[in-house]
Amino acid sequence: MIIPPQLASALAAALILGGCAGFDRPDNLAPVNAGGGYQAQWRDPDVRRADASFLRSAEINAQRCLPFGQGDDGKASGVIARSLAGVRLSRGDLLDIRVGEDETFTAAYEVSRDGTLRLPFLAAIPAQGQVPDRIEDAIADALLADGFYDDRPRISVRLMDLASVSVGVTGAVFEPHQVEIGGVGGIDRDQLRQVALGASTEARNLSAAIRAAGGIRPDADLSSVELRRGGRLYRIDMRGVFQGSDIVDVMLVSGDEIRVPSRRCFQEDLMRPGPVSPPGVSLFLSNLTQPATHNAGSAVGREVRAVPWGTRYLQAVIDTNCVGGPRATSADRSAVLFSRDPVTGVSAVIERDIEDLLRRADRDDFDPYLMPGDAIACYDSAITNLGEVGRILGLMGAFVLLD
Repeated sequence: MIIPPQLASALAAALILGGCAGFDRPDNLAPVNAGGGYQAQWRDPDVRRADASFLRSAEINAQRCLPFGQGDDGKASGVIARSLAGVRLSRGDLLDIRVGEDETFTAAYEVSRDGTLRLPFLAAIPAQGQVPDRIEDAIADALLADGFYDDRPRISVRLMDLASVSVGVTGAVFEPHQVEIGGVGGIDRDQLRQVALGASTEARNLSAAIRAAGGIRPDADLSSVELRRGGRLYRIDMRGVFQGSDIVDVMLVSGDEIRVPSRRCFQEDLMRPGPVSPPGVSLFLSNLTQPATHNAGSAVGREVRAVPWGTRYLQAVIDTNCVGGPRATSADRSAVLFSRDPVTGVSAVIERDIEDLLRRADRDDFDPYLMPGDAIACYDSAITNLGEVGRILGLMGAFVLLD
C-alpha cells in the first residue's frame, strides 16, 4: 500500500505529538533535583534503593535548619504567658460597671477607639490591654482623687461582650496580612449567654490570629513567636500546641503585632493538623485526556478541591483519578506538580512517573507534601497517546481522501 505524502507527513507529526519522542524533565532555578528545593521530597528519584529504610528527606531538610529562637524550653514563655494571662480588654469591648448604689456611674460602657473608658465627670481611664480587676482599681482611685468619695466604694467591672480585634500577622505564615478575629454575633449565642456577664472567647487568642493568616508554614519557628504590644516585645514558645501540653496561648487586643520567625528549613513535624496549621489546601487539578475547548466541557468548576493539611502528592494524584484502570493502557501515566517555595517565592515544577513511585519501597523520600495553591496535572500513558495518534491519523486520512 502506498501512503500519500500528506498522510505520511501527518503520521510523522502525530508520532512526535503523541509522545513517542522523549521529553526532558522540567528545569528549575533552584537545585531541586539535588535536594536543594524547599522540601527535599521534591528531588528527583533517579536512584532506586533496595533498602527501604534508607530515607534521607528528613535529614536533608534538617541540615538547613537555623537554631530554635528561644532555646529555653519554654521557661521564659511561661513567665510571659502568666504576665499576659486573663481576659485583656480591647477597644469596642462592652463592660458592665457598677459603683455601689450610685446611679451616676453605674451603667454599661464601651471601651473607646482610643482604648480608654469615659465615665461621667472623670478623666479618661486607660483600658486597652488591661484586665477588669485593674479597671476596678483605676476607677476607685479616680473617684477618691476627685473627691466623689471619702472611702473606697464597692466597684464591680464585668465583661458583657467582647468585640473583634484587628491585629497584624507577618513572617512564616501563608497569608501575612491584617486580620480581624474574635467577633461572635448574638445569633451564635444562646439566650442565656446573651444576657450573662463575664464574656470570654478563645477566638481572640494568638493561635486564632495565626490560623486566620493562613496558618504557619512548615519552616516556622514556633519556639519564638513575637508579640508586640504597647511598645514591648514578647517572645512566646508555642511548640506545645502540637504536643498537647504546656500550651502557651495569650489573648490579643487590637493593635497587637505578631511575627512568626522562620528556621529556613522544611519541618515535617509541622505537616499535621493543629491549632495553628492551615485549615487545608486548595489544590488545582487537571486530568484532561485532551485540552478542552471551553470551561464547561472540562468541568473547571469542580477541579479546585480542598484536601486536608498534610496531604501528599500520591494522595492527590489518586484523588485526580490519575491512578487505576487497565494496566495495559494506564500503568505508564505521569503527573506534574506545580509548587512555589514560600521562603524565596520561586516556583518549582516536579514531574513523577506515577507507577514508578507507587512501586518504590522508598516512595516517602520522593512523595512531596502539598502546599496551598499547588497544582497537579496528569499526563496519559504511551498506549493512550498511541490511541490519540490513531485518532489523528483517521482524521488526516479522511482529509486526504476528501482532498
